[in-house]
Amino acid sequence: MKLGIVGLPNVGKSTLFNSMTLGKAEAANYPFCTIDPNIGVVAVPDKRLDRLTQMYNSAKTTPAVIEFVDIAGLVKGASKGEGLGNKFLSHIREVDAIVHVVRCFVDPNVIHVDGNINPTRDIETINLELIFSDMEIIERRLSKTTKAMMGNKALKKEVDILTKIKESLEAGTPVRMLEFEDPDDRAFVNSLDLLTDKPVLYAANVSEDDLADDGESNENVKAVRELAKKEGSEVFVLCAKIEEEISELDNDEKAEFLADLGVKGSGLDRLIKASYKLLGLISFLTSGPDETRAWTIKNGTKAPQAAGKIHTDFERGFIRAEVVPFADLDRLGSMNAAKEQGLVRSEGKDYVVKDGDVILFRFNV
Repeated sequence: MKLGIVGLPNVGKSTLFNSMTLGKAEAANYPFCTIDPNIGVVAVPDKRLDRLTQMYNSAKTTPAVIEFVDIAGLVKGASKGEGLGNKFLSHIREVDAIVHVVRCFVDPNVIHVDGNINPTRDIETINLELIFSDMEIIERRLSKTTKAMMGNKALKKEVDILTKIKESLEAGTPVRMLEFEDPDDRAFVNSLDLLTDKPVLYAANVSEDDLADDGESNENVKAVRELAKKEGSEVFVLCAKIEEEISELDNDEKAEFLADLGVKGSGLDRLIKASYKLLGLISFLTSGPDETRAWTIKNGTKAPQAAGKIHTDFERGFIRAEVVPFADLDRLGSMNAAKEQGLVRSEGKDYVVKDGDVILFRFNV
């Protein structure tokens, strides 16, 4: 999973990136201090892996990972080349989802590119630039396909879809909000790789005082939540400054620090949970003496395709999957005990993998 962290200049993007990844992105009080995207890979915290590693005495533990890309701050006119312009937009095109950092804190010592705090306006600024960029792509594609349709009537469906997208963008509606009943239509839209089709997770960056109640008393956070609800997007609240302070603490110190603040879990934990929910992802687990590992898949993935995440031969030669829920394995303490209780199931090609399934794939090639 690759997440792009975006936002206007000076909203806390690079501070957030540094705290999440222990990276070295320069955080400064002026626009465009992040010129090239900074990339950091973060392990997804999963206590289930620790338990399985202990249970199987695994030589190696491999968690799922998320790749964060810190993308330079955007300004009005980026779609026309202002600021870092098209360079910024090309970086967004490479990610699976957008983490849009929105400034919801007031600090006279940190300048705002538009002079005052207004999260709805800030979100609109970035959304409009993404819409303008998509409009250029759609208008070119629509013109080309309409001409080609003169000699190939089968292209009419594509023209209809492109027209629907164009009308949506002209109305200021992101493509991700459009519904397509036909899976083939949705597949065609996905192939266009449009910026406004990417899922968005809003990160409301608040002051330390607003963190304990999850931003409930912050009017700026309320505005972000209302906007996200209309879009069907996710929102999580964090204080990038606090995240930076706790990023180098060990787990015990971090837990104590957060408890003193009255906060449950770090911003990274909340971001990961929200990202998995937004993208419809789950993890299944494999474990043995050599390695315990978490594998990230789409919710609804069937056993053979899950096996293919490990190796294509596993999917090609799939016979069956021996499955036990982690909760049962954890409670009983061993695979043998789970088998004695009849809790290890043999599942075939139509089995839909569940989050936390511990699986041993049987295959033959």
